[in-house]
Amino acid sequence: MEPSPKDGESAAAAEPSRGGTAPSSGVVVQVREKKGPLRAAIPYMPFPVAVICLFLNTFVPGLGTFVSAFTVLCGARTDLPDRHMCCVFWLNIAAALIQILTAIVMVGWIMSIFWGMDMVILASKYGYKEQGIPQQL
Repeated sequence: MEPSPKDGESAAAAEPSRGGTAPSSGVVVQVREKKGPLRAAIPYMPFPVAVICLFLNTFVPGLGTFVSAFTVLCGARTDLPDRHMCCVFWLNIAAALIQILTAIVMVGWIMSIFWGMDMVILASKYGYKEQGIPQQL
């Protein structure tokens, strides 16, 4: 008795190939990251500002996140377009306070460094392109 193919497989894909190579099944998988409200509140900043925030977060946990909160008030976009600017500002301040208060047990320091790396990643992907400024670094 042969096993039946699974839901996503075709009968041809379940049979062994005679040519030595397996046929392509053509399945396309899309992965989308779901961000929480604190993570989605990270602003899209210009690249040099994001690097400065990463540097600050590396040596003084939460300071770069605190500075990035003020970029929201200066017009930096976030992944929370339905929330008011002041709400996003306070979410960033809350993230900075969490990083500062938990830095004693190293959790906040590690979180702060990863937060700064996310700022740099967002700035390198979206910072200049969506603002119409040519990237010349």
